[in-house]
Amino acid sequence: MLHHAGKADPNVAAWSATVDAPALFVSAITIMELETGVLQIERRDPGQGALLRAWLDGHVLPEFTGRVLPIDTAVALRCARLHVPDRRSERDALIAATALVHGMTVVTRNVADFAETGVTILNPWD
Repeated sequence: MLHHAGKADPNVAAWSATVDAPALFVSAITIMELETGVLQIERRDPGQGALLRAWLDGHVLPEFTGRVLPIDTAVALRCARLHVPDRRSERDALIAATALVHGMTVVTRNVADFAETGVTILNPWD
């Protein structure tokens, strides 16, 4: 959901209007992915990078203060169980494991990345 927040997809906007913002959490892995993406764009296109930096630092990080889920021992062990039988992206496995450990739903348009993990998936882009 965060990767596309600036694109104002009407389905995502409609869904997000029905959700209580304090009920939303984000994985530390997602924060890492966002920071990596912003850093890469800042190097290629400083103007676009500045816009994305302002979005991440001024909106996303403050919005999720106190609601960033860490990678702890329980998440690491659950991730290993996801990763061994079916080698998948470690980032996706860590996000899925975080959701499983905390009893949460992964909100993504990349449903295939989380298939077969056992995590509940919601795709508000559909």
